Amino acid sequence: ELTDLPGNDEGPRVLLLPGLGARGSGFRELALRLTDVARPVMVEYPEGEHAACGARALAEQVLRVTGTVDAVVASSFGGMVAAHLAAGGATRGVAFLGAFTRTEHVGPRGRLIAMMGPIAVLGRPGRVAASLAAWRPVASHQVADVVPTTMLERLTTLRRAFSIHAEPPPPDLRPLNVSCLCIQGDRDVLVPPSSLERLAASLPEGTPRHLLRGAGHVPYFSHPEECARLLTPWLQALAPAGLAVLTARGLGE
Repeated sequence: ELTDLPGNDEGPRVLLLPGLGARGSGFRELALRLTDVARPVMVEYPEGEHAACGARALAEQVLRVTGTVDAVVASSFGGMVAAHLAAGGATRGVAFLGAFTRTEHVGPRGRLIAMMGPIAVLGRPGRVAASLAAWRPVASHQVADVVPTTMLERLTTLRRAFSIHAEPPPPDLRPLNVSCLCIQGDRDVLVPPSSLERLAASLPEGTPRHLLRGAGHVPYFSHPEECARLLTPWLQALAPAGLAVLTARGLGE
């Protein structure tokens, strides 16, 4: 399911991909801040047994619905999906927000990523888990943006988590002509800050890296202003040539 926000018609079309058990709607505040320079599209992954697949198959499902895009902003497991899209030529740029393209980027925790499924079903994450992920209190009406709250979401998370290691990981993006950007929260308890260097080593040389102080696992949700500030010039560089020239001169001049 896609939600297209009215944005700059001449700006890049950018997909916003959530993590393993989160909803695309959690990107709304960030998406609204990007509409001056881009055409944001919030993505809700398909649910149910038929949709229980790893990142590569999920990337194929997303591509069938969206077609090629200019950029992808991905959180957590969404980074694996985005990497498959980039490796297949479906996008020109990927921004990784507390994300990874291979589970080994997360360090020892990566070997346990399948456990996120049972935790989602048996642990029944709620406001406490969402607040821990965001590293700030999360209002009750926003909990579902961060963690799986319905049984269907939890079972889908279970099946998808078990599918991750059942397929080959995405190829490294380092040798590809893909524009990348990394944003990492220094309070991320799921994808630790040490993951940033391992991720960057698999990306094109010179990929910018930013560590957000006080941000947890979902910086797009907890720190939309800071993320928008870092993403805006990157998205402007991915704009069609005409807009890129206007941007360089100063929009509105």
